[in-house]
Amino acid sequence: MRRLVAGIDAGTQGVRVLVVDEHGSPQATAARALPPPRAGLPPGWSEQRPEDWWDATRACLQAVAAQLTRSGFSKEELVAIAVDSTSGTVVPVDEAGRPLHPALMYNDSRSTGLLGEVRLAGRQLEEKLGYAFKSSFALPKILWLCRQDPTLLERTATFIHAADYLVGCLTGEFSVSDHSNALKTGFDLLEYRWPEFIEDELGIPLAKLPRVVAPGEPIGQVGRSAARETELAEKTLVVAGMTDGSAAQLASGATSVGAWNSILGTTLVIKGITRNLLKDPLGRIYCHLHPQGYWMPGGASNTGCQWIAKAHPHEDPAELDTAAAHYLPTDLISYPLARPGERFPFVAPQAQGFIEGTPSDEVERYAANLEGLAYLERLAFAILEDLGATVGDTVHVTGGGARSKLWLKIRASVLSKQLLRPLVSETAMGSALLAASQTLYDDLTEAARQMVKLDLRVDPETRWIRPYDERYQRFIAACRTRGYL
Repeated sequence: MRRLVAGIDAGTQGVRVLVVDEHGSPQATAARALPPPRAGLPPGWSEQRPEDWWDATRACLQAVAAQLTRSGFSKEELVAIAVDSTSGTVVPVDEAGRPLHPALMYNDSRSTGLLGEVRLAGRQLEEKLGYAFKSSFALPKILWLCRQDPTLLERTATFIHAADYLVGCLTGEFSVSDHSNALKTGFDLLEYRWPEFIEDELGIPLAKLPRVVAPGEPIGQVGRSAARETELAEKTLVVAGMTDGSAAQLASGATSVGAWNSILGTTLVIKGITRNLLKDPLGRIYCHLHPQGYWMPGGASNTGCQWIAKAHPHEDPAELDTAAAHYLPTDLISYPLARPGERFPFVAPQAQGFIEGTPSDEVERYAANLEGLAYLERLAFAILEDLGATVGDTVHVTGGGARSKLWLKIRASVLSKQLLRPLVSETAMGSALLAASQTLYDDLTEAARQMVKLDLRVDPETRWIRPYDERYQRFIAACRTRGYL
């Protein structure tokens, strides 16, 4: 019998389901849009109806079940499912799993006024794990809900995350979370328990927080009602997932110690695997816990592809790449920051984009911006190494920016590393790997080794390495002159 696993990725705008076989080959996929976040809320508030997540997920599962049937698969060949969703999103549910309030989304900042209290209460945990609570975290949002309506606390059985809610809809078990989602609710990843300050100082009973398991751990089987609604087999196993950012990292293939994933989308995000916990006194990174006990440090820049849409709104990037290739390497030093402020690899609220030198035309400026992002990426890896990380000779690359072969060649040359682009890089693939990690394979590392296939390898351009080394040093000097470093 063939064996399949599924990943469910529940994002802000929609839900996507991907079914792959034991070799990582896609066999079925479906996506459904979600209604937009609730309108008419105060600035900084963001809510969604959890019921809408389930409606979209159910429709996706029905669609992939039909696809699998048409392809000759039986229901029983789908072995396991894992779910990822937005980090920091929280919803209170009652004993039956019914939402008692719209979900406060990952980008909801209404708890800002309570943040000082949360940070004071959780200062020892912050120091231990090397991060700082933010209004995007789930814990301050839970405190806001409790303070806003004390009766809500009484009626709530469990405060759960978005992925947990969908797992509950599938299994009937609404009181379990994974340690990736639980991080932003204040779970102590080192002692693997909920810390007492949450109840003793913030007044949130620990009994109302979910039981936490490692990603990939079995939670339950698809229940009778969910099987009827989704066309899945009742015996299909549902395992714990991760946050969407962590699942995206897994999809890249960066799952073992020393592996790194550079995600170039609207912003540049770098995530990796280390044997030891990395702590940054400047707060530029924080670490998730790997299912096998390693650590998953990551940091997000404000710089990425956003400048392309701003500077070249109606131009074809592929045509720009073709024209820009003739200018490389440029002698310009650029920092293509589209809006003020930087958070990684340096913290500089005053940071502004700049270019040193005068471009001969807009195409050369475009080429310099491609290079400038690569200089920033190299600095990010240097910072991570300063904090104790080991960075090898390869980097897994994903995100919209990884579609540009010219940009990949520049980045490989600036980094002096080989870049690896996966064939299937969507976030749902990361959840599918978790679904396979303790069912089809012995662990996550083995699942990724067997299931993640490469689409492209990009080596440095040898003749560019020395010029880019020199220009990188000029980039560092320019950032120091401006007080960013």
